[in-house]
Amino acid sequence: MDKISASPPCPTRQAYAELQQAYDHFNAQLYGGQLPACLITLQREKRTCGYFCAKRFSNVHGALADEIAMNPTYFATVPLAETMQTLVHEMCHLWQHHFGQPGRGRYHNEQWAARMESMGLMPSCTGKPGGKRTGDQMGDYAIEGGPFLAACAELLTQDFKISWYDRFPAIEQVRAGQASMAMQLAAAVGGGSVPAQSIKGMTDLVLAAAAMDSSPTPQAAPQPNKSNRVKYVCPCAKQVWGKPALKLICGDCGEGFDLAA
Repeated sequence: MDKISASPPCPTRQAYAELQQAYDHFNAQLYGGQLPACLITLQREKRTCGYFCAKRFSNVHGALADEIAMNPTYFATVPLAETMQTLVHEMCHLWQHHFGQPGRGRYHNEQWAARMESMGLMPSCTGKPGGKRTGDQMGDYAIEGGPFLAACAELLTQDFKISWYDRFPAIEQVRAGQASMAMQLAAAVGGGSVPAQSIKGMTDLVLAAAAMDSSPTPQAAPQPNKSNRVKYVCPCAKQVWGKPALKLICGDCGEGFDLAA
């Protein structure tokens, strides 16, 4: 039997039910259950693990829902605990939208940073100790012994998992997993290993595809000059650009211009 026919009958239901389970769990454990329901989506936005968008969706009755988007290209290559960090990070934006004062645009302000730290996630522009706490582009890392890791450990004891993985992550996403702080800090809760390496059968399916992306990029051939302009240089180092075969005299040294090498 091939792998496709052996798959569960509804991957969509399974994948989104798992993310909803995680959302409900962290809502109860870290936000006191006060967050409203949102619409969780999977989006392959470049250079981001996830994002929050307020009131992005509406139904036919006019009800509005916020969006939390998760990037599935990271699911296999970063520890499960870090995928959960991304979810809680975006949930913090949702909390701030409804109960706080968000910064302008994509700015992560001090209120957001303080709420993150109170949950055991340290804001950092580098995703590692020493990074700035606020800014437009922000990561975070788990604080050892903090509420987030405790909530994450409780979730994983419920046999929680992410079942579906993008098979074709880019090499930079593999490297992001290898450099993740969660590899060390989250190991105690079972979320500190990379799924593509720790789940039986995933190594051949995922990392082999990523390895294909790590081959050297061929150097592009020099493009011909289509502007029909060349550079001329005179003995006193003056430079001008013009059409080929021009006869030019320098006004300073009185000598003719030659084509630049």
